[in-house]
Amino acid sequence: MLLKVRNFLLGKPRDPFDKETRKNISLAAFLAWVGLGADGISSSCYGPEEGFLALGSHGSLAIYLALATALTIFIIAYAYIQVIELFPNGGGGYRVATRLLGRHAGLVSGAALIIDYVLTISISIASGIDAIFSFLPTDWQQAKLVIAIILVLILALLNLRGMKESIKFLLPIFLGFIVTHLALIIYGIGAHRYGLSELIPQAVSETNEMSSALGWVFVMSLFLKAFSMGAGTFTGLEAVSNNVNTLSEPRVRTAKITMFLVAISLAFTAGGIILLYLLWGVSHVDGQTLNATTFYIITETWNYRDVEIGRFIVPVILLFEAGLLLVAANTGFLAGPSVIANMATDEWMPKSFSSLSSRLVVKNGVLFMAFAAIITLIITGGSVHILVVLYSINVFITFSMSLLGLSIYWFRNRKRKADWKRKLLISGVGLVVCSGILIITIFEKFYEGGWITLLITSIFVAIGLVIKNIYNKFRLRLMQKEAEFYQYGIVSEIDPTDEIDKSAPTAVIIVDQTFGSGMNCLLEIKKIFPGIFKNFIFVTVGEVDSNTFREEKKWREMRNKTKSILRKYKNYCNANGRFAKAYVGYDTDIIEKLSQLTERVAKDYSNIVFFGTKFIFDNENIFTQILFNHVSYIMQRRLHGRGLNMVILPMKI
Repeated sequence: MLLKVRNFLLGKPRDPFDKETRKNISLAAFLAWVGLGADGISSSCYGPEEGFLALGSHGSLAIYLALATALTIFIIAYAYIQVIELFPNGGGGYRVATRLLGRHAGLVSGAALIIDYVLTISISIASGIDAIFSFLPTDWQQAKLVIAIILVLILALLNLRGMKESIKFLLPIFLGFIVTHLALIIYGIGAHRYGLSELIPQAVSETNEMSSALGWVFVMSLFLKAFSMGAGTFTGLEAVSNNVNTLSEPRVRTAKITMFLVAISLAFTAGGIILLYLLWGVSHVDGQTLNATTFYIITETWNYRDVEIGRFIVPVILLFEAGLLLVAANTGFLAGPSVIANMATDEWMPKSFSSLSSRLVVKNGVLFMAFAAIITLIITGGSVHILVVLYSINVFITFSMSLLGLSIYWFRNRKRKADWKRKLLISGVGLVVCSGILIITIFEKFYEGGWITLLITSIFVAIGLVIKNIYNKFRLRLMQKEAEFYQYGIVSEIDPTDEIDKSAPTAVIIVDQTFGSGMNCLLEIKKIFPGIFKNFIFVTVGEVDSNTFREEKKWREMRNKTKSILRKYKNYCNANGRFAKAYVGYDTDIIEKLSQLTERVAKDYSNIVFFGTKFIFDNENIFTQILFNHVSYIMQRRLHGRGLNMVILPMKI
């Protein structure tokens, strides 16, 4: 019953070894534009508004803001195309910082990215809810938070079914937004096209007046503040480079096309909306987003048989806007778990975060993003203004570190790369722009709540350092322990001479991918039960996680390592006159596969006792409890439930 419910909610399991599986779950450029580009495009729903309102009564300067926004989008997008070329297996800002600036820089960049994607989910959903409630009664405002939490849970469920499935489900909403906003921007600009020629002269005139009265420092400070307040417009541009590994072959070409589509659509939408603010003389109205106010003004003269069409059209447009923000929130569920999985592979996060579900989804990452987003929404009350403050700082930490890494890379390789000057220039300009925005944003927003983002990111970095330290100590001590068993692993291969007695006492040892733990268990069995067991069966499962599924080289390395370790076990047992055999499997779900293999062993051998290993640490703490010792305990409960015996033996680390 539970299996049927799971398959109904999440879909039937996928075979990671089926050649068609990877093809079926990879994204073509169009679907990638929808799934990974929605975050960037959706920022036009709140980024331009924040920047425009920051200008206050000097709204004519917004023409500079529109031009600077479009130019910055293309600079960042072009820089991230370089990232795609250098890191075709994905990883984006995290991989750039790790490889080009150092592993600790990678940790900072990865931590900033994860917080950024959590805030992507939070702010997108909160902003979408605001868009919907712009045309609903004000008495309903208190229901915002509950609806936001429900939407987070729905998106989490969709992503547990699969990345492609969630994108296809949200595709009509994305296309509805693009079509309606494209039409409205073109109409809005066309209806006031005669005012276009006056925008620049007005901006120049007001700039001169302000500079004469208040000085150029004030003018530049005002513009840079508005530019930094609208910095949320640029978020999401990094999502494509983070997820190159999920795209259709040829991946690099697909990623470049996707990035081009994202840059064009975002530059047109964000720049076009700022122009609409200027041309239609929009000002803030309580209870409405600036976009909603603009759309109402544009459509207020649209009548058909004395019916105000605008009153019906604008809610539809705002619904599509809210829908796109929902698609953008989905980007957090697509890109965030990918970053977490990369960090887990490098041991900054628990390795379980690189595990795949039966649907080949980084399930723990999806659940983490959902939990973190809900907590964020509850703490901030779903306020877009507060979330924008938290949001725009972290993304520019990653942007700045990535562009710094690229600049250093092109400078170091200037003698080997013919086009290094052009690429260094783009990276350098992008670095100046992004680091400038970061500094101004921190300065402007530090006491408004920006310090919270920096604190949370710092805590995340500290946790990563603790986890890495635990894994390093464990690896070192395990290597020291394995050195004690070195002599047992060099026994020559010997074929057993006796016939197999499947009714004889049989020890079934559940082993992992380390030689020391299995050998420790084997020797402890011989010491505690001398001469009892005639057969030794080794059961192991190689985990197909996001790392091994993405890179075939990693998969081959894991398989060869598993075969080598099992060969050592069997040779040792055969040399001591004992029969030995291995049951091996490879799957995304270790527990499920182990359950299947142990069931087969129980059918083949009638007199069996299962054994597993528990690592014993000098200083047991919450981190060691989270990071180790899960498989043996879970398998013990399952085997006991089937009426089979399992003994867990300690191994001091």
